[in-house]
Amino acid sequence: NSTLFFVSDYVQDHWKEDAFFGYQFLNGVNPMMIQRCTTLPRNFPVTDDMVFLSGQGSLTDEMKKRNIFLCDYKLLDGLKANTINGKKQYLMAPLVLLHKRPDNTLMPIAIQQTPADDNPIFLPTDSEYDWLIAKIFVRSADFNEHQMNVHLLLTHLLAEVFAVSLLRNIPMVHPLYKLLIPHMRYTLQINVLARRNLISKTGSFTKFTASGGEAMTTILKRSMSSLTYRSLCIPEDIADRGLEDVPNFYYRDDGLKLWDIIHRFVQGVLSYYYKKDTEVQDDPELQKWISDIFEHGFLSQAATGGL
Repeated sequence: NSTLFFVSDYVQDHWKEDAFFGYQFLNGVNPMMIQRCTTLPRNFPVTDDMVFLSGQGSLTDEMKKRNIFLCDYKLLDGLKANTINGKKQYLMAPLVLLHKRPDNTLMPIAIQQTPADDNPIFLPTDSEYDWLIAKIFVRSADFNEHQMNVHLLLTHLLAEVFAVSLLRNIPMVHPLYKLLIPHMRYTLQINVLARRNLISKTGSFTKFTASGGEAMTTILKRSMSSLTYRSLCIPEDIADRGLEDVPNFYYRDDGLKLWDIIHRFVQGVLSYYYKKDTEVQDDPELQKWISDIFEHGFLSQAATGGL
């Protein structure tokens, strides 16, 4: 509890600072958005003059040095925001450019609230409150993206697909059942509570978040259409986002250790029962389990790599 209070106090004291804003993309609530940037998106026309005053550097050079990072909230683009207590809400789909400095701090250098040719790009050199409100809109987008996509869909709802398929297809005496069932003990229970209390017509997410209601369904559909199996595996996800050597990335450091522990344990158990790949292929119960997951979780899309 004392640690919790310390973190809470620290955030309250430092939330306006650029260095802490950048740090949160690595170790905050949602470390899933940041990726290394090697080419600027066409809809994000940031120039050297905007971000490197007096010719101090160039974006091209800094990208080659692997020092430029991007967060793109395109999942939220064009959504119809909720109305709460009669007040229309606002959902942006920001593009955020970050620069790793020589002291390894990650600093925001440009923010565009929603991609469009006529939308301004906000910079740290803007007036204090213009820059602050730009960062606040990013935090709002991050909350909605994290809660609806990373948390609700990719944690709760997708886990339910694996759990239901297990209960449908794998007998209780099967080693796969014994391996997985402790981790799925409460999956259905908590998801029933979520559907009833959070995302139902009278649920708190539906009524009190900017992405509740119509927007929520669109977010889930968009995310499912681009889901890949690789993105659910920490080593592959970190590599695909180019974050293997980013300093101060504790989510990666701790996550890879846990992944390795789980992987070695699962490999040890399954290699006892399956001596070669053909034995996995010839297990009809396991194959039906993964087939159901591919159909209902990955919508039978071959591009997901889920089969």
